[in-house]
Amino acid sequence: MSIDIVEILKEPKMTKVCAPMVRYSKLQFRTLVRQYDCDICFTPMILADSFIQSEKARDNEFSTNTGDKPLIVQFAAKNVYDFLNATELVAPYCNGVDINCGCPQRWALKEGYGADLLKKPDLVKDLIYQVRNRIPHPFTVSAKIRLFKDIHKTIDFCRILEKAGASFLTVHARTPEMRCEPIDLNNLKLVRDSVKLPLIANGDVKSLESAENLYKESNCDAVMSARGILTNPALFSGYSVTPLDCIQNWLDITSTIPTQFICFHHHLVFMLEKILPKKNRLFFNSLQNKAAVLEFLKDTYGIKPNNNSKSFDLIKCIFNTSHKKYNKDIAKDDDDLSMNFLGNIFTE
Repeated sequence: MSIDIVEILKEPKMTKVCAPMVRYSKLQFRTLVRQYDCDICFTPMILADSFIQSEKARDNEFSTNTGDKPLIVQFAAKNVYDFLNATELVAPYCNGVDINCGCPQRWALKEGYGADLLKKPDLVKDLIYQVRNRIPHPFTVSAKIRLFKDIHKTIDFCRILEKAGASFLTVHARTPEMRCEPIDLNNLKLVRDSVKLPLIANGDVKSLESAENLYKESNCDAVMSARGILTNPALFSGYSVTPLDCIQNWLDITSTIPTQFICFHHHLVFMLEKILPKKNRLFFNSLQNKAAVLEFLKDTYGIKPNNNSKSFDLIKCIFNTSHKKYNKDIAKDDDDLSMNFLGNIFTE
C-alpha cells in the first residue's frame, strides 16, 4: 500500500521534515537523516523542464532506494506541461511532488521560478489542479511558499491552492525579501487559522527544542529544518551537535552509494562545524580528496568506513519519455543544468 503523507501529517504528534536544499538533500543525506527520527524528506529543487528534456539531468538530479520514503520531489516549474510531465516521470518512485513558490534568488525570479510564482496564483492553481486530477490519491501535490508582505494576500493565495486540490502546504514564515531576520510567527499563525489544509512550518528550526516550540506556537502539523539539520543531521533525535555515530553512518552510506567528493566533503564540513576547534576546522575544510578526509577522521576520532555496513542498493528508475515532446529550441545545455544552483541554498 502506498504511503499517505497527508495521514502522516494528521497524526497527533509533531511530524519532522527535511527541507529541499539545493545540492544537499540528495539520497545520501536523506538516508542519513532518516536514521535520526526524520519522518519525511524532500529532494532538492529540480528544474522540471530540464528533467523531462535531459537524461543527464534525470541521472544527476534524482536517485532513490527502497528505504527512501516517504519522499516528496520538489520541482521548479513555470508552466503546466513541465510540472505535469515531470511529475508523471517520478510518480512511480515517490509519494508526492511539490512546486517551489518560495525561492527568492535573483536567477529564479528572472526565469519565472520560485517566489515569482507568488504573483501568479492562477498559474499555481492550475499546476496543482492538473496534477491532482491526473494522479490519484494518496499521491500528494503541494506547494512551498513564502509570505507576502500583506498577510491577506498570503491567506488568499493559500485558499486558492486549497480549493485547487493541494494536499498540504509548506510555509516559510519570511517574505522573499527577508533573509536572516526572525520568522514572522504571528502571520504564520494567521495562515494556520485561515486554511484547513495540513501545514508544515519552516524557518529557524535549529534544534529539537526550537522545532517543538515552533510546532506548539504555530499550531502547524509539522516542522521543516534546512540549515539546522544540515549542520546536525541528528537534530530531530535531540542531539545538540552532530554525534560521532552520525559521522560514522555518513562514511558507511557514502561508501555504499556512489558520492562525489565535493558532496561527501561539504556535508562533513557542516557536520563538524560545531565540533572541531577552529584551527582543525580550517585544516579539514581545505582538504582536497577523500583519502585525506578519511585519514583526518581516523586520526582525530578513530572513525573509518565500516566494510560490513548495510547495503543501500539504488532503485533503477525507468523514465518513459517516449511520449514526451518539447521544444528543442528552448532545451537547456546539459553542461549548464546546475549553473543556477550556486547561490545561497538557505534562501529557500
